[in-house]
Amino acid sequence: MAVKKNLDRLLEQWPFEPDSVKVRVVQGDDGRDVIQMRVDMGILQMEIDGRPDGNRPFGFESFYDYLLSEELQNEDFELSEEQCAEVDREFVQYYHRRVCWLTLRAFDRAVEDADHTLAMMDFCMEHSPDEQWTISHEQYRPFVLFHRIQASALGKLEAQAPEAAIEELNKGLDRLRGLFAEHDAEEYFEEDGLVVRLVELRESLRSHYRIGRTLEERLQEAVAKEQYELAAKLRDEMARRRSRPHAS
Repeated sequence: MAVKKNLDRLLEQWPFEPDSVKVRVVQGDDGRDVIQMRVDMGILQMEIDGRPDGNRPFGFESFYDYLLSEELQNEDFELSEEQCAEVDREFVQYYHRRVCWLTLRAFDRAVEDADHTLAMMDFCMEHSPDEQWTISHEQYRPFVLFHRIQASALGKLEAQAPEAAIEELNKGLDRLRGLFAEHDAEEYFEEDGLVVRLVELRESLRSHYRIGRTLEERLQEAVAKEQYELAAKLRDEMARRRSRPHAS
């Protein structure tokens, strides 16, 4: 009997919907869990651990790890054309899995994959052979940061720590502002679509959980107004909260 090689049944049982991200976790033939994402005209399957395609480039967990080892052996290291192409592949793979983690509400995993991508962006900026190639990636840095900030904040929220979620959003917004400033674009920060969405999330959390200014916000204000005694008390309270389990 001929072995069926088409995906007709799989695609029929899991129809594509253009306006939604459809992701699921299923078991592979060996019993391991894998992630599947339904895309137009097909299904992407990704590994949960390591590189999304399951490969180990040159025996390393990811191509980025391999590049780090190459850098250690050559202080004047510069990416070759072939290495740039492999970097592009890894960027795309981690993007798809990051979206999957966000959809599955696996926020810690989304943060990990975002950090991988951001670290690889830093590496590429330092060792790129071509400025235009660098720009082709750097234009997405705010978007990757947005995913990381969102995932980190929502992770805190799932841990029943809404005030910590707001502080994560504030820290993330500060980091984004710094990125805009680096590119002499701070005047566009407030109106940026990603920034607006993060601010809206922060203010919706304030409203829903009836949270005013966080301890961190009050501390910053006290320092700005040179109210050092109040600032010391706020730092003590923050330290006490961090020492308590499940502190918000």
